Amino acid sequence: MHLADFAAPNTPAAAAARELAEAYSTPSLLNHVTRSWLWAEAFAEVEGRTDVDHELVYVAALLHDIGVAPAFDNVALSYEEAGGHVAVALTAGAGWPAARRQRVLDVIIRHNWPSVDPEQDVEGYLLEIATGLDISGARPDVLPAEFVAEVLQAYPRQALADEFTAAVTDQAERKPTTAAHRLVLGGIAAKLRDNPLERQRDPLER
Repeated sequence: MHLADFAAPNTPAAAAARELAEAYSTPSLLNHVTRSWLWAEAFAEVEGRTDVDHELVYVAALLHDIGVAPAFDNVALSYEEAGGHVAVALTAGAGWPAARRQRVLDVIIRHNWPSVDPEQDVEGYLLEIATGLDISGARPDVLPAEFVAEVLQAYPRQALADEFTAAVTDQAERKPTTAAHRLVLGGIAAKLRDNPLERQRDPLER
């Protein structure tokens, strides 16, 4: 498994999601959402999942945290729900039918669930475990070590631990009924700090 094995979908929605993520994300968060897409695709391959909507995974991954960007920070909604509605608007412009637009909203919201049943939502499951790896360090040894190192070299973690901790803590304080509050109570700061991927800043360090 190599980074070159995974190519972004060549579709208007995928291109627009990438453009939006680049415009509104910090470098650390842009790398995080890109890695999340790559981890999701890699988990799908390792688990032999062939029933995956790859365009849906890509768009959801690239936009799953855009709700923490000031331009899309909703006054009441959780950041994942706010980001999901950004994805709904984007995919409406790309011509997705209503049912598929609902799917991108569902996938983005569910990435913050404690777990997602792959029989219910395989794309939501893949994004949940992918972000679980990138944020909390869950399942660190499932993907091939050489692939993980290659991804980290291409898309380094930079200041993700500090930036994401600050963003989620701010969300939790202002919106205490949302998933951000659960993440803070669950020790997201420590999970980010202690994530095994944080110890692999040098891609040759294995």
